[in-house]
Amino acid sequence: MSYLNKVIKNASFKKMHGAIKNVKTKTDKSSVSIFFDMLSCMKKYGAGYYDYQIFAFYNLNKEQRKTYLTRFKNKAFIVYMNNEEAAEKFENKDEFNDIFKKYIGRDFIRIDKATKDEVKEFVKDKRYLFCKPRSAECGKGIEKVDTSEFESFEKLYEYLTTHNFYNIEECVIQHHEMDVLYSKAVNCMRIITLVGDDGKPHLIYIVQKMGYNGRFLDNNGLFSPVDPETGKMKYPAHSGDTLKGIIYEEHPDTHTKIPGFKLPYVKEAVAMCLEAATVVPEVRYVGWDVAITENGPVIIEGNPYCAHDFWQLPPHTPDKIGILPVLKKYAPKFFEENKY
Repeated sequence: MSYLNKVIKNASFKKMHGAIKNVKTKTDKSSVSIFFDMLSCMKKYGAGYYDYQIFAFYNLNKEQRKTYLTRFKNKAFIVYMNNEEAAEKFENKDEFNDIFKKYIGRDFIRIDKATKDEVKEFVKDKRYLFCKPRSAECGKGIEKVDTSEFESFEKLYEYLTTHNFYNIEECVIQHHEMDVLYSKAVNCMRIITLVGDDGKPHLIYIVQKMGYNGRFLDNNGLFSPVDPETGKMKYPAHSGDTLKGIIYEEHPDTHTKIPGFKLPYVKEAVAMCLEAATVVPEVRYVGWDVAITENGPVIIEGNPYCAHDFWQLPPHTPDKIGILPVLKKYAPKFFEENKY
């Protein structure tokens, strides 16, 4: 209820009006009917005007709408599955690296705990550094630092220690086949796992994220679902701005065709994430960002607050069925208790 109240408080009638206008351009429905349908979907399915647009609820019948993991249902599911205190182990990048060291496949150092000489030794043979704040979401606060741009170690050290960085990591070098897709960012798979009521970890979904337009991060870039058996991207990519709904048959920078592009080490990446999913048992529902190197997959980070939008968008759900049936299969207790 506190989350609901927070959302309602921050709701914008201006944005809702814009949402109604947007939907009206795509349907033959009146503004009034759209308004009341939006209110109905909020009450019945926990879908606000954002969900209503991106999932194209205006094109779905009642039974189809029931299958979608909407914003409020997703929040409730996360609260149920993930202990808040334990989830901080994922949010704090330094703690995460220590706990999941087996899977991250790269060297790192805590800038606040290391001596100046230790930092000097760490950076001496590294052209680029990934510098992260202790807690970050969606790539916020992360910086790729080119050490060659500093005239001395003293200048570099001053920069690193005055910019609120906690973790300094060596850069992951992605597999050459991932460079074909887009070479300026490490293009990560988002692999969603759930430890079910049976106590076992299960794969829920995979999407391949891609940077574009010169960006060094893949956040808010492009993404396409991945078939876990074949390792191929299944559909055209969708824009990171889900409201815009731009579809890409090929990558706009490299012109690499996206549907059918085969990714290396997908099965190995899934196996790794299923194993990692059991390390912190109080956190059952995680979205793992996984990079593929020449030697196999490595985990970049784990997200205990899984975004619900890019699993279920219209171009990637031709059957108009959301992800809820899959989640119900593995976590029936939650859905029985909440009557979803």
